[in-house]
Amino acid sequence: MLQQRVMIRSARFRSEREEDWRRLEALVARAETQGLQNMAFTEARDLAAAYRRVTTSLAIAREISLDRALLDYLEALTARAYLCVHAPQERLGGLIHRFFVRSAPQAMRRSWKFVALGFLCMGLGALAGFLLFIESPAWYYVFMPPSLGDGRGPDASTAELRSYIYDAMPDRSGLGAFATFLFSHNTRIAIFVFGLGVFACAPAILLTFYNGIVVGAFVGLHVDRGLGWDIAGWLSVHGVTELSAICIACGGGLQLGAAVLFPGDHSRREALRLAGRDAVKLALVAALMLVVAALLEGFARQLVQDRTMRLALGWGIGASWLAWFIFGGRGRV
Repeated sequence: MLQQRVMIRSARFRSEREEDWRRLEALVARAETQGLQNMAFTEARDLAAAYRRVTTSLAIAREISLDRALLDYLEALTARAYLCVHAPQERLGGLIHRFFVRSAPQAMRRSWKFVALGFLCMGLGALAGFLLFIESPAWYYVFMPPSLGDGRGPDASTAELRSYIYDAMPDRSGLGAFATFLFSHNTRIAIFVFGLGVFACAPAILLTFYNGIVVGAFVGLHVDRGLGWDIAGWLSVHGVTELSAICIACGGGLQLGAAVLFPGDHSRREALRLAGRDAVKLALVAALMLVVAALLEGFARQLVQDRTMRLALGWGIGASWLAWFIFGGRGRV
């Protein structure tokens, strides 16, 4: 008998308000498929008003203990309407614009200590590789991967080393294929230093340090042959952007690792989630920079043969990255 009275009360309650619910359901379906920004003003207004009414209906239904099926229906409809009314209505283009204008540079500034540690690891590695090569050229073969050396080693003559720096060498490999290889290689490095940072920071530090050693040994080889400024120009075109990207990826990995090692008042899981907000942005910045570096290395380096122009191009682009990181997103909440 009690159950029958509940069903009668639910039917009466539903018949008095069902038209509003159906209207809201139709508006929610349209907002979900077309987006709230594409709806007419009157429809958006009706959506907000119907959402307020359905929340009132849900509160009354809970108070008078109507049947479970009706409560489930109203709860689901209210949740869908809430997302349509209150969830951020932003397109992919808006997200990308916000990333470049505000999110990325602000994340870089908040994470500057970790990024600086990445640059320190790379710099110390380069210094170690340079000094070890000056002490004994045999160290070059210990550190330099054959695929990266590309025939440039202590056994090569000074004329051969100079030809590698200034010859476009179209017969050796196509510029596009060379860019693809370098992009793939550098992307793997950035992924490793970022992903391995979460393991107590040590793997990211060691891998970044090792990459610095490779660069230092490579530069030491050319300085020893009197080609220091020449190799500086050759590396500057792409290296300023490429090596900075690896250091930034290392900074993101160190940020994750620091959250695991020093979670503070949070649990490690929560600390990792909070640190990941900026760390992921650093990884995206590094990926963008690696794309630019691959294009510079595959095309601009071969097309620009003047040493001064190479230095100006590489460091000018580096200054542009730095200006973006320092001044981007200023004055915004």
